Amino acid sequence: QVQLVESGGGLVQPGGSLRLSCAASASISSINAMGWYRQAPGKQRELVASISSSGSTIYKDAVKGRFTISRDNANNMLYLQMNNLEPEDTAVYYCNAGGVPLIHTVVPGDTWGQGTQVTVSS
Repeated sequence: QVQLVESGGGLVQPGGSLRLSCAASASISSINAMGWYRQAPGKQRELVASISSSGSTIYKDAVKGRFTISRDNANNMLYLQMNNLEPEDTAVYYCNAGGVPLIHTVVPGDTWGQGTQVTVSS
């Protein structure tokens, strides 16, 4: 089973940018949906963005136009570029593999990374 390791989190001021990376231990080229989820204190984990093997993307409404998900199958990497960050984006961000895309959402797969903390604060 592929293992996932996230990096790139940190503390950033409102309006700033971060780029999250997720390194997979094995090939992701055959994995359909890969995605980023987040969990804020006291809240349920939620889908932020997902990308299929064909490049189709799904975004949470609140991040559309600010976040961009991408994948590099050749290097087994998943990325999340986050711009114009808001305090409401503060959460632990998790990488996920093996999800099942539906029409407007994704059912997450069983493979998760350990998470990386993103804090947006002045």
